[in-house]
Amino acid sequence: MNKYIATVRIRGQLVKTAVFADSSLHARLILEYQFGMNALSSSPNLVTKEDHGYKTLEEAIGILKPLKPKTPQQLTIDTLKKQKEQADTRLKAERERQKLVKAQKSIFNLSRPN
Repeated sequence: MNKYIATVRIRGQLVKTAVFADSSLHARLILEYQFGMNALSSSPNLVTKEDHGYKTLEEAIGILKPLKPKTPQQLTIDTLKKQKEQADTRLKAERERQKLVKAQKSIFNLSRPN
């Protein structure tokens, strides 16, 4: 068995982790099985010298603690916040669109011969 180091994305964070495997392909399969198909950010590299800037596989798995479920009241507040953000975005886009239409009309009126 050889030690391989790879970078894995866990909850949006990049974590450098080590795994023991027979080959680079085997290390990749172990990491993909453990963290998901798209979690691997870099391919596993064989460790030739001692590198201390990584987490063991068990430590990396510890980061994946299950999230506590939210109460219905918390879910309602989260939904309303998202709806507010979406409405703000649509309002801003509509104002920009109207400003653009107004500018286009003024350019059109200026370019028309009298």
